[in-house]
Amino acid sequence: MTGATDPFSASIIPFQVPEQMRALAEKGVSQARDSYAKFKEAAETHNGTMEAVFTSVSKGASEYSAKVMEFLKVNTSSTLDFAQDLLAAKSPSEAMELWTSQTRKQFETLSAQAKELAELTQRVATETAQPIKDSASKFYKPAA
Repeated sequence: MTGATDPFSASIIPFQVPEQMRALAEKGVSQARDSYAKFKEAAETHNGTMEAVFTSVSKGASEYSAKVMEFLKVNTSSTLDFAQDLLAAKSPSEAMELWTSQTRKQFETLSAQAKELAELTQRVATETAQPIKDSASKFYKPAA
């Protein structure tokens, strides 16, 4: 049913795109392809960065948990040993001496443990931020 009166027939209305329009369209398509390629590369890089960050966070959280469990074991053992020694004390002055000694020892231990956890946290944070810094340095050049 494509006769001479069909308004959509190419034989009725010959249509040619002017050369300037064709060049403009080709330039637009070329720029779109370039932009897409850049976007795709950036997305792949950022995906790799996020994987590295999550891996680092997961590893750091495992290390932190293991360290806390280690400290818990040490502190529990120390407390049970203290309770046993306290029950074996022969006089109130000996019990007070044990108590004072245990308090000092626990304070020193807890201080050292807190310092160790802080250092571990700092190291994990630095390792976690490193992939982000590396990725950012590829895309964003520092100001001169």
